[in-house]
Amino acid sequence: MSTTETKKTRYSDEELEEFKAIILEKLKKANDDLKLLTDAYTNSGDNSTNDTSPTFKVLEEGQNVLSKEENRQLAARQERFIKNLEAALVRIENKTYGICRATGKLISKERLRAVPHATLSIDAKLNQRNLRS
Repeated sequence: MSTTETKKTRYSDEELEEFKAIILEKLKKANDDLKLLTDAYTNSGDNSTNDTSPTFKVLEEGQNVLSKEENRQLAARQERFIKNLEAALVRIENKTYGICRATGKLISKERLRAVPHATLSIDAKLNQRNLRS
C-alpha cells in the first residue's frame, strides 16, 4: 500500500463507482442463482407429477427430500449474501464503504474486489479468527 493510500480515510467517488459496478454485477448473479435454488426446492416451473405421484420409490423420495433441504439451505445462504451485498451498496451511498469496522482503516482494494461485501480488513479478520481459536 502506498503512503497516499495509507493516509486516505475513504475511497474516492470514482473508486466507489468501480466497487458499485462489481457489487451490482454480483447482486444480479446472486439473485439469478437464488431464483434457481428456490425453484429447485419448491418445484416451481416443474410440470412433472413429482409432487403428486404416489409411486415414488422410498430411496428416490429420500433423495428428493435431501436435495430439497440442501437447496433450501443454499437458498438461505444466498439470501444472506444478497443482504450483505445490498448493505455494501448502502455503505457506498453513505461513503463509508471499504472502511474496516474494527480498525477504522481502509480495507485493501484487492480484498474488496474479491469480497466486495467485506467489512473487515484481512488483519482484523485474522485477529477475529485467532480470538475464536
